[in-house]
Amino acid sequence: MPLIELHHVNKWYGQFQVLNECSMTVNAGEVVVVCGPSGSGKSTLIKTMNGLEAIQSGEIRVDGISLQDPRTNLPLLRSKVGMVFQNFELFPHLSVTENLTIAQIQVLKRSPSESIQQGLLYLERVGLMSQKDKFPGQLSGGQQQRVAIARALCMDPKVILFDEPTSALDPEMVGEVLEVMIQLAQEGMTMVCVTHEMGFAQKVGHRVIFMDQGKIVEDCTTPEFFGQTYQKSSRAIEFLSKIIPN
Repeated sequence: MPLIELHHVNKWYGQFQVLNECSMTVNAGEVVVVCGPSGSGKSTLIKTMNGLEAIQSGEIRVDGISLQDPRTNLPLLRSKVGMVFQNFELFPHLSVTENLTIAQIQVLKRSPSESIQQGLLYLERVGLMSQKDKFPGQLSGGQQQRVAIARALCMDPKVILFDEPTSALDPEMVGEVLEVMIQLAQEGMTMVCVTHEMGFAQKVGHRVIFMDQGKIVEDCTTPEFFGQTYQKSSRAIEFLSKIIPN
């Protein structure tokens, strides 16, 4: 059974349809890259996967549980689906350690000592143990994003969603975040990544979802998407020609 399933998902903002009959699956251990032009619905698509964006029709299932079922405990389900945002979304008034522990204590009901132990374990993993007592404003953008990844890992998620995690970073900080993401992918973490980093997509992506105007235009393996033999849509060919130098 797929870890995430989308069946004929539709979403509107007023009269504007941002998602149009979107269907896809994500299997355990898969790294799925979602790409496409700005405004194509990429970020909205992955935010529906943990209920941050409600849909008007269709169905989304995570680990076999329907997000549309009124009996579903959405906060508990979201604890299985980590989320790393474009702009970090750390609490500025809390220290790095407090940012890593607050959701563990409030959602997972872990003890403060267990939460701190878990938080520092993942802070060490992203190479930031020396920053544990600092506040987000004292960190670089790349460091803040690595803390955000550690925060997601603290919840023991089955999948992590990345919403353009490097787009708000200075170019020299992009590499340190991608390095952590590559390591996670190599360790078998299930990941859905909205990104324009095509080098990352080619290196660790198993599948590529290409979107345009709210529709999933391509759903294929990474070698097919970046290769020459697979019959891609003209829109995907045009997109690739603009972002990958000849």
